Amino acid sequence: MSDPSSETARVRRATFVGATAVLMWSTLAALATFCARIPPLELLALSFGIAFALCALVWAVRGEDPRVHLRQPARAWLLGIGGLFGYHLLYFIALRLAPPVEANLLNYLWPLLIVVFSALLPGERLRSWHVAGAAAGLAGTALLVTGGGGLAVRAEHAPGYLAAAGCAVLWAGYSVLSRRLGAVPTDAVGGFCLATSLLALALHLLLERTVIPDATEATVLLVMGAGPVGGAFFAWDIGCKRGDLRALGALSYATPLLSTLLLVATGRPLSGGAVPVAALLITGGAALASRDLWARRA
Repeated sequence: MSDPSSETARVRRATFVGATAVLMWSTLAALATFCARIPPLELLALSFGIAFALCALVWAVRGEDPRVHLRQPARAWLLGIGGLFGYHLLYFIALRLAPPVEANLLNYLWPLLIVVFSALLPGERLRSWHVAGAAAGLAGTALLVTGGGGLAVRAEHAPGYLAAAGCAVLWAGYSVLSRRLGAVPTDAVGGFCLATSLLALALHLLLERTVIPDATEATVLLVMGAGPVGGAFFAWDIGCKRGDLRALGALSYATPLLSTLLLVATGRPLSGGAVPVAALLITGGAALASRDLWARRA
């Protein structure tokens, strides 16, 4: 019979590892400002390619055969490529076909959907505080993205709205279904990064003009491949498979908040005074939704 206290500690550790992905993702917008010249699909191909190269280096240091990690069931490849490549492709489409504010707000439905979808997993139970915490995070994100202003929803942007909503559903589905594929090792994410890089490269060559990165951009790309567009997905995999998905969903709303604060720290002016209220809603919602991890048990 397993010890409940050790099981709780294991879940907490995995949730903490998953939460580091949120921290890494929050640096992406600030890092991307240094690579503004590079087209988005080329940026995706290079950063995920670097992520795979770093992963392959780790395998080499361990003396492991990469084929062991790449030899996974077809459903694992479909889920991994659909999550990593499909999400980013839909996101680029959404930003092209819809205004950024509305597109980002729809995209950030994914943390709330993770909380809701997690109730469909065996052994999971959705409580009122999980939903309330995720809803508070969504409200804070809406305030942050819109700056307290209104939204201009127009029929001609419907395809972009659908693409943004598809982002949310796809990433939430990937995150929750990863729990169902718990036997697939986290190292398999390296293969998913490789496939994402190759698919992005193919589309880049068809649709974009290639820009050769300079020394600064190459350094930033290396950081991105090790962090928000690489290492973060390995950490997220651990959190989704062995951590508290409902807490991770709510904690994910810290991404736009921390991203905004980092942009301000790197010299971008802050618009509006909604950040303090948004921060309160997001952090309060995350604490509420992760109550199972910190509340005293009888």
